[in-house]
This record gives sequence, C-alpha cells and structure tokens, in this order.
Amino acid sequence: MHKKLKSVLSAGVASLALGTGFTGAASAEDLVVMLLPENVNARWEAQDAFFFTKKMAEIAPDVTVEVFNANNDTATQQRQAEQALTRGAKVLVVIPIDGEAAGIIADSAAESGVPAIAYDRMMQSENTDFWVQADMFATGAAQAQHVIDRTKSGDTLVLLKGSPTDPNAGVIAAGQMSVLEPLFASGERVLGYENWTPGWDPAIARRSMDQALTQLDNNVQGVVSSNDGNAGAAIASMAEQTGLVGNVPVTGLDCTTQALQLILLGEQTQCVWRPFEEMAGVTAEVTVALLNGEDTSSLTQGDVGNDAGARIPFVPVAYYEAVGTEGVEYVINHDLAVEKDAVCVGAAAETDFCKS
Repeated sequence: MHKKLKSVLSAGVASLALGTGFTGAASAEDLVVMLLPENVNARWEAQDAFFFTKKMAEIAPDVTVEVFNANNDTATQQRQAEQALTRGAKVLVVIPIDGEAAGIIADSAAESGVPAIAYDRMMQSENTDFWVQADMFATGAAQAQHVIDRTKSGDTLVLLKGSPTDPNAGVIAAGQMSVLEPLFASGERVLGYENWTPGWDPAIARRSMDQALTQLDNNVQGVVSSNDGNAGAAIASMAEQTGLVGNVPVTGLDCTTQALQLILLGEQTQCVWRPFEEMAGVTAEVTVALLNGEDTSSLTQGDVGNDAGARIPFVPVAYYEAVGTEGVEYVINHDLAVEKDAVCVGAAAETDFCKS
C-alpha cells in the first residue's frame, strides 16, 4: 500500500471490505452500498471506494458502508443490488458495468423508495437520482486536440475507443469526434483504424493496435486512446516496430502509475486525470444529504440527459490534462493514491524527474 494511503488509514479511517457477494448483516440502522464494476482497473478499489468510505467515516460515522465488486458481470451486479435492497440499504452508489443493464438497478431501487446515485458512469433509467462525473465529452475533445496539435496535415490516426457497454466510452468518443470529424472530412487527418475495447481490456486493445499497424503498414502518426490501459497496449504494440514509440503521440485517461511512467519516458504523451478523492467526497456528501432528507441543490450544477430521456441532476468535478514532467508532478502532488517512489521504478527511475 502506498505511504499516502497508509497515513490516511492510520488516522483511524474505517476499513474497507470488498467482495462479490453479501456475507454479513449490517448492524447500523442506515446501510449504504457501493457497487463497483470490475477489478481490471485498480482505481475502483484503491481510490474511488477507498475515498468514499473514508469520507463517509468522517461525516457519517454511524452509517454502515459496504462495497462490492461485480468483476465485470452484469448479472452479479444486479444481484448485489437486489440483495442490498432486500437488506434495507438506504442509498445505492452504482458504477455500472453496462449503463443500459444498470437501468434495472435504478428502477428496482425506485420501487423500494431508495435513491440510486450513478457514480462515474450513467445508469440509463429515468429513476437515476444523481450523476457524479467530470465532463467526459470535454475529456475526449482534449484527448483528440492533444493529438491534432502534435500531428500535421495528412497524418494517419488510430482511435482506440473504450468499452461499448460503458456509457462514458460513448461520450468520450463523441468528444473526440467533435474535434476529429471535420478534419477527417476535409482530409487534414486520415482515420486509419478505429475499434472499441470490450471491458476496457488491454489485451483487446493490444490486438486492435496490432491489427492497425498491420493494415496500415506502420503508417501511424497519432493514437487517440480513450484510457491508459489502451494507451499502454498501443505503446507495447508499437514497441515491436521501429521508430514509432516516442514519435507518435498517445493519449490516455486516469493517469495510472504506469501511464505516469510512460509519460516520463516520453512514450505516452498525455493522460487526463480526475480528482477521485473529490468525486468520492462529493458523492458521500450527496449520500448523507439523502439519508438526512436534506436539500441537495447546492451540490448539483444543472442536469444532464440520459438515454432514457430523463434529466439527471449533475454533480460535476474538474479534470486535469497531464502532459510532460509538469503533469506527472501535478498528479503526484494531488492524488493520494500516487506516490513518487512508486512511479520512479524501473526505466522511469533513470529519468531526470526521478533523479531530482
């Protein structure tokens, strides 16, 4: 565990129990359940769930919080939600695996009179009560613009999009295309290859990049990647060719430790970081307000539409575009889960940033 997380835990924060099913009964009157989508991305458990339970322990210590991971199985996530409602959960915080499928969770919660908060990813239901998220459309646009700014007229780009079942992936892709589509139409840039990445699985992204390089005979000048897993896969694929890594801009999302290392090495050129502590913290504040029957309007900023035709109160957070050593340093200084010692290992340890 990182030193920063150790220091927080030692301050007396309640421990976090994770599982795929419910094994115990909450003794407190108020039970809040957070449902995670998968463990492919470490952030869900190490950051989002950690920061949510930390904040809840601070502002509502008498509330029992339980966190469960569905391991990319929509049926498991729906079952976890049903069991939580049966056990009397007062609020559900849901990070959907599949936004459409998770609509059932929001509908079931509404039938039980329980608010359902969509965290990070939208639940496509008219019964979704809140959505907590950064502006993912703007995030996608920032990724695309980063690559455009580092390529020239006529250059060929590869798009490695996210999971087709993740509602965020579609919004990110739409943001990317808001920048790219006019350039593709005019011939200023060429769309050489694009593909979705089911489950955000880096192995699938790697196969996509391998196919892109084969089909394009390595004629690739930019990779618009929707997250860091895709970015790492693209870089690994390009590393097997000559002259690509370090010369092809590659974007990402989440600013994982690996992504920060790749940025220091000049192999990944950008990642978008979101303040997970802030996201989880404001979610806890909304949760407690709901438990107490308090007004939540001061925590929201307008509303957004979902695929069910509903307008969902939106709880926004900022994002930061990390580029170069300055971006790496910013993330390290602002993300409790990222430690410089963990970033500065292996080849990255030999960079000027890590030696300073």
